[in-house]
Amino acid sequence: MSRSSSQKQQRQKTLLEKIKYDPFLTDEELADFFKVSVPTIRLDRLELGIPELRERIKNVAETNQEKLKSIEGKEFIGELVDLQLGQSAISLMETNDSMAFEKTHIVRGHFIYSLAETLAIAVIDAQVALVGVANIKYKIPVYSGAKIVAKAEVKKTKGSRVIVWIKIYEKNVEVFRGKFILVTIDKNNIKP
Repeated sequence: MSRSSSQKQQRQKTLLEKIKYDPFLTDEELADFFKVSVPTIRLDRLELGIPELRERIKNVAETNQEKLKSIEGKEFIGELVDLQLGQSAISLMETNDSMAFEKTHIVRGHFIYSLAETLAIAVIDAQVALVGVANIKYKIPVYSGAKIVAKAEVKKTKGSRVIVWIKIYEKNVEVFRGKFILVTIDKNNIKP
């Protein structure tokens, strides 16, 4: 086996692992990581049967939407990419100019909060959950065009109260964090 062939096999093996860990890596990000061209990454993906980014996002989101209990899929903000009910969840949102202030191109806070809130509600293993208290902190501005990733972790459950921590990142830099205290409600007590 030639040296370049073994390098290619190793790159493809690592590529599979990286995409399994983070299915939202772009071809450009992968090319930078491997120090190869974007067409090389596209060929590797093709040989390995790995779909392009948009198709990966769509497939993962559709699978996770089916697991939702406390929120309808159409109400969810962003793309739900991982959901372990009662434990953890991950979602992704690509920002655009319509979400940002015209003058500064900074994404409006309510878009970021909505991503965090719906993820906190989605991770709860209950039919109905509402935010009782939210302690949030915007750490650095997010600019239009950024791809942000939200991660939820259920920290504590006591009776009908659930504490969920949400952290939102852009390129592995924390831009937002929140501690949400959610209250679960018996579905039979909800008015039609």
